Amino acid sequence: MPIDPKPHTKRARPSTNLEHLIMRRMGHAIGDLNLIEPHDRVLVAVSGGKDSFALLHILDLHRRRSPFSFTLVPVFLDAGWDPEAAPRVRNAFKIHGFDIEIIQRDIRSNVESCLRPNTNPCALCSRLRRGVLYDVAPYKNCNKIALGHHLDDLLETLLLNLFFTGQIKSMAVNLRSDDGRNHVIRPLAYVEEDLIVKFVAERGFVPVKADCPYHAEGTDPRRAHMRKLLDQLSSSISPRIRRSMLAAMRHVRPSHLLPPFKNGKVRPR
Repeated sequence: MPIDPKPHTKRARPSTNLEHLIMRRMGHAIGDLNLIEPHDRVLVAVSGGKDSFALLHILDLHRRRSPFSFTLVPVFLDAGWDPEAAPRVRNAFKIHGFDIEIIQRDIRSNVESCLRPNTNPCALCSRLRRGVLYDVAPYKNCNKIALGHHLDDLLETLLLNLFFTGQIKSMAVNLRSDDGRNHVIRPLAYVEEDLIVKFVAERGFVPVKADCPYHAEGTDPRRAHMRKLLDQLSSSISPRIRRSMLAAMRHVRPSHLLPPFKNGKVRPR
């Protein structure tokens, strides 16, 4: 069910210092990048994990404190991997006062029919899930889709592109999709993963994991290496390494980088 705007006579307040910190950082991201505007109707993609819980919880706090009204529509996409996942997710969020709508699609069959030997299906599954959300959002009259990627996700992607694709880019935080129908936002872009882990434990939320046969294999192992690298830099050099990298993504000096090739192609390695 949609979480509709409420009167602003009694605004909700963060209950702890940690909640206040995460809310403030999300608020900065929303304000800096115009992620949410008056009368937006935002589809919040809920997975059952810690990130989507923090996303929905803090967005709802912003909704109740905002000087303008907007609506949240929390949705869980049941991809067919685990038939018991949907009711577990719904119950887990209901305990915390959120009513989650379940959307069912047989993504599992599509992934397994296209899966090549010795390949990880996570990337394909993710693209198909995103496509479903792109179709569901207009159907629900939602003009934006909120995803739960946090600062660590952005930095890991930045390093992956730098080291392995020859590009300096991360995840888009405020993106108009190629089809022009959807607008994807990532309100947790300024929030570190370790803060989310602590927040979820503080709120007593138990993450729900779908029983996917490929879950144990994880995603791209290179991302795990980037995560480990960030942890090592943070512990051995500076605990503020992530904040510095976040600032760097906003202070790009093209004059101090190489110009692109005229034909737009990268020189062969």
